[in-house]
Amino acid sequence: MKEKAVIIGGGLSGSLLAICLAKRGFEVELYERRSDMRTGKTEAGRSINLALSTRGIEALKKVGLADQVLHDAIPMNGRQMHSKIGELSYQPYGTAGQYINSVSRAGLNLKLIQLAGEYPNVKMFFNCKCTDANLKNNTATILKEDGTEVQVSGDVMFGTDGAFSAITSEMQKTNRFNYSQTYENYGYKELEIAPGKDGSFQIEKNALHIWPRGEFMMIALPNPEGSFTCTLFLGYEGTHSFANLKDEASVLEFFNTYFTDAVPLMPDLVKDFMENPIGNLVTVRCSPWVVNRFALVGDAAHAIIPFYGQGMNCSFEDVKDLDDLIEQHYPNWDTILDEYQKARIINANAIADLACKNFVEMRDLVGRPEFMKFKHVEHDLCDLYPEHFKSQYELVTFNTTPYSYAQAQDGKNEALINHLIEVGLDSDLNNKALILPLIEKYK
Repeated sequence: MKEKAVIIGGGLSGSLLAICLAKRGFEVELYERRSDMRTGKTEAGRSINLALSTRGIEALKKVGLADQVLHDAIPMNGRQMHSKIGELSYQPYGTAGQYINSVSRAGLNLKLIQLAGEYPNVKMFFNCKCTDANLKNNTATILKEDGTEVQVSGDVMFGTDGAFSAITSEMQKTNRFNYSQTYENYGYKELEIAPGKDGSFQIEKNALHIWPRGEFMMIALPNPEGSFTCTLFLGYEGTHSFANLKDEASVLEFFNTYFTDAVPLMPDLVKDFMENPIGNLVTVRCSPWVVNRFALVGDAAHAIIPFYGQGMNCSFEDVKDLDDLIEQHYPNWDTILDEYQKARIINANAIADLACKNFVEMRDLVGRPEFMKFKHVEHDLCDLYPEHFKSQYELVTFNTTPYSYAQAQDGKNEALINHLIEVGLDSDLNNKALILPLIEKYK
C-alpha cells in the first residue's frame, strides 16, 4: 500500500498535485481554507485571468485535463495595444500557430477539484485553515469551521497554500532558511468590459489587450461569454493612484482621460471600481523548499507578479517535475525532494526576475516606436530562422526549456537585435549569409 500524502491548500497547484498523487496510488488528504467550489461559491474580484501556455498544458496532460481546459479557453495570438486616443497597434506573440490561452482561474480550479473528487483515495476537507505545523514529526494543525482544531499527519506533507503559506511561515523558524517578500508600489483592481447586446465581443477576441500609460496600465483578457476581464494596475499613492480615486466623479474623469475607448464598453465601471477590492502584487522567494518531509509547491514557494503570464504555468511545472521525480525515484523521498528543489528554485527565481522586467515593458515600452521596431525584427528572426533563433518570450511561453536558460539568453538576443538595427541589417534579414553567422556569434 502506498504512503499517505497531506496537501495543505486546494488551489491550482494543490488540486493538481492531489490528482497526480492519487493516480500513483497514494492516500491523499487535502485541506483548503475556502469553501468547496463545487457548491457554487467563489470569491469574486480577487483574481487576474490566467494565461495558460505550454508548461501548464504539459502538466494538465498528465491528468488528462488539457483538452477539456483548452476547449473552454480563448486563444490569444498577440498583444493589442490601445493608445490614449484609441489608436490600435498589434504585436504577435510568436510565429504562426503560437498563442496563449485565456482561462478562468475559478473555472480551472473547479475542474481540478472535481477531478480530484473522483478518486476514492482522495479525501478533501474545506473551510479548514492550517494554523501551525510541526516540521519534525510531520504534522499540521488545522482549524475547522466550527472552531475546533485537529492534528493531521502524513508520510509526506506538501504546502500549496499560497503566497502567505502557513507552512512557509513555519519553515522561516528553521536554521538558515532564506526568505524575501517584496511588494510592488502598485495594486490591481478587476473590472469588466461587457459583451455586446448580441453576446458578441466588443473588441478583438483573440488578443490580450493592453492600455499602456507609462506609470500605470490596464489589460483585458477575453471570456467565453463575450466579456473581457480587465485589470487596472495603478500606484497606491501619487498623482495617478488609487488614493486619488475615491468617488464616482474622480473615477470617471480618470477613465475618460486615459482609457477613452474602453469606457463606453464598461457599463458597470463605477460599481465594479467601488466594490471590488484592491489586490496586492507581491514577489516571494525562499530556500530551501524542503525541510524534512515537508515540501513547498507553487506560490507557497515562489509567488510572482503576473506580468509574464507564468505564475500558474510555473506552479503547474513544479507539480509536473515533482511527479516525474516520484516516478523515477519512489520510494526514496530524500532523493525526490532534494532533486525537486534543486531543479525548481533556480528557475522560479529566474521567472520572478523576468516578470518584474516584463511589467515595465507592458506598462511603458510596448507603445513606443523604437520598442515596436525591436519586436518586429525579433518576430522576423523567429519566422525566418526558427531552428537558430528563439525569442525570450518563445523560450518562456512556448517551450519547456528552463526559465533560467531563457533569462540568460535574453541579453544575448537583445545585443543581436540592437546590432542588426544599428548597422542597418534589419532591412536585410533574408540574407542568410550575413544573418546566420551573427545569430551564432550572439548565442
